[in-house]
Amino acid sequence: MADDSTSAFQAGQTGLIVRIPEAEPAVRAWRERLDPSAQAGVPAHVTVLFPFLDESRIDALVYSALADMLGGHQGFDLWFESCGRLPEVLYLVPEPDTQLRRLTEAIADRWPEAPPYGGRFVELVPHLTIAQGQEDAVLEEIEADLAGRLPFTSHVASVELMVHDGVKWQERASFALGE
Repeated sequence: MADDSTSAFQAGQTGLIVRIPEAEPAVRAWRERLDPSAQAGVPAHVTVLFPFLDESRIDALVYSALADMLGGHQGFDLWFESCGRLPEVLYLVPEPDTQLRRLTEAIADRWPEAPPYGGRFVELVPHLTIAQGQEDAVLEEIEADLAGRLPFTSHVASVELMVHDGVKWQERASFALGE
């Protein structure tokens, strides 16, 4: 979830993601080797908001607000057919990304103290990280491998709240989107 290979996950950190289980066959081996979030227990996903509120701030009111807010957004399909790059990051491009952006904006508007990626980036780029901090030759090898495994689609029906327990990321709650 942290698109920065130098950042260490901390106990009590939280994030909101959409799982993309259909990506696992194509990306699992690469992510386990080259994505710190996978090594820390996060499944293939697109981040909705990271970091979210510290776990100590998530109470029944926050759970209720998330459930109400997310239940007001319809489930949607994503199509993954290409790779993209950010500085030192190779990712799968989710299309269309409009609904993902809307989810992020709605949650960030409700909790302005939790801007996406801590406010480090001007533009949000929804993505499914595969590898971080690798040389171009490694990224090209991964892209060549993935070319034969794409495209695939995924239906997004929920948003998961993930919490770092000091060792691994654990799913704490799942919030259904409307249908």
